[in-house]
Amino acid sequence: MSLTRHHYQKYKGGLEEAVKTLSNAYPHVSRAFLKSGEENINDPAIERTRKGRIGNSLEDEATYVQLESSQVVNVMGAPTTSLPKPTTSVFKFAIQEYLPTLMEGGQYILEGEEDANSTTLLFSMSEEVGALANALKSFQSHNVNLRHIESRPSRREAKYEFMVECDHSTGDLNSAIEVLKKNTSYLQVISRNHENKDSVPWFPRKMADLDRFANQILSYGSELDADHPGFTDPVYRARRKYFADIAYNYKHNEKIPRVEYSEEEIQTWGTVFRNLTQLYKTHACKEHINVFPLLIENCGYREDNIPQLQDVSDFLRDCTGFTLRPVAGLLSSRDFLAGLAFRVFHSTQYIRHSSKPLYTPEPDICHELLGHAPLFADPAFAQFSQEIGLASLGAPDEFIEKLATCYWFTVEFGMCRQNGELKAYGAGLLSSFGELEYCLSDKPEKRPFEPSKTCLQKYPITEYQPVYYVSESFENAKQKMIQFAATIPRPFSVRYNPYTQTVEILDSKPQIQSLVREINCHMQVLTDALVKLS
Repeated sequence: MSLTRHHYQKYKGGLEEAVKTLSNAYPHVSRAFLKSGEENINDPAIERTRKGRIGNSLEDEATYVQLESSQVVNVMGAPTTSLPKPTTSVFKFAIQEYLPTLMEGGQYILEGEEDANSTTLLFSMSEEVGALANALKSFQSHNVNLRHIESRPSRREAKYEFMVECDHSTGDLNSAIEVLKKNTSYLQVISRNHENKDSVPWFPRKMADLDRFANQILSYGSELDADHPGFTDPVYRARRKYFADIAYNYKHNEKIPRVEYSEEEIQTWGTVFRNLTQLYKTHACKEHINVFPLLIENCGYREDNIPQLQDVSDFLRDCTGFTLRPVAGLLSSRDFLAGLAFRVFHSTQYIRHSSKPLYTPEPDICHELLGHAPLFADPAFAQFSQEIGLASLGAPDEFIEKLATCYWFTVEFGMCRQNGELKAYGAGLLSSFGELEYCLSDKPEKRPFEPSKTCLQKYPITEYQPVYYVSESFENAKQKMIQFAATIPRPFSVRYNPYTQTVEILDSKPQIQSLVREINCHMQVLTDALVKLS
């Protein structure tokens, strides 16, 4: 699944008048939801969204909202019953559209949606009366603004934990955390924006560790924005939940469940397949063109059949060691890139809505299997992709952002020069009929790929790219990424051990000496081979 930084934007600033009412009455509660905008409460699109998410009557909405609001409002000491019913229902809608929702089987994670000044803390404490109020006083005494508070059952011990979103641009958050540590049984900083020189962000050390964050998703796969082509289609929404549930229950080393796609889904795939394959010979890079016939032969790539993820994963494993893993929703940039370090690609399994077969607002199986999979079978591209993942492990947040941008302009929307001609190798191009034609035209700007410059480029996510970056070769791009990774401030280096499928931290002389001996053995084998060839 491709990276995105702006997933929760629909109605982020909506329902201005209703939110103002809450803001005037309870400023602490509504602050997280008060955004600029002028949508009308009676707007048909909003009305459909409210009905689609909650119920068909205002009374049903209000009851649902009051239950939700009581958890937030009562923490702050404000009675829910004093809110007028229409305002209450609108208040819930603003929450549900702006914040990631705790879905069945999912976790409530804000990372990736919070801005640069936001830090989220998870902590648990004794269940004595006033424990939470005392904890919150540490933020007040250090002038730290709180944006959101919620409670949920703890996954670590038999009690509740609290999630507090803070604005670390104000006050002394470090001191507040130190005070909080003394009164909590555990405390975890979810936002990696928090600056702590004594710690390094957690990252997986073995492939099985990917299970630990596979379901820490920004949204469950069945949740659709109001402008999604399938938003009002109950059959499609149920189908999306089916695929999300498959991914949620998947664990490392298991076979990916095989899916029986419907006739409508196969027809949608066929339309995309037929249109794109007409362009590949003239627009795609040679690596994609060379691998595609092998996918047809080994994985069932054809117009009337949607390939199974497991079949494609087995094929990629034999080619380069890459594998596919189903994902239930959008991962944070850090977690998504960490998978690449193990040559694991988190892939969707659902397909776009049939009403718009040549358009999708999010990655689907057409994007994954037609765009990404062929290139992961190429050794040079596979190594390049893994280098981006390895560079992300333990990196500070600002470098995760830079690496994600490099990923965007290469693995997603990259172009290369072959035999003096520009060709597309990015999956976002190879899975979009319109943009594949557009990228090779004279309309967009082309620049040479230089990670230190590319990583700073802003980009749109809902329209064709105005700028594309061109690599001379995958090998050249890989070397540039390795050099860029050397500039990332972390107190160690990492390497992937393909024999044990683990990431090794290189931070001591004995480790490095052992690695040098291993490299010497490889060099002896290569030298012997060269002698025999001569």
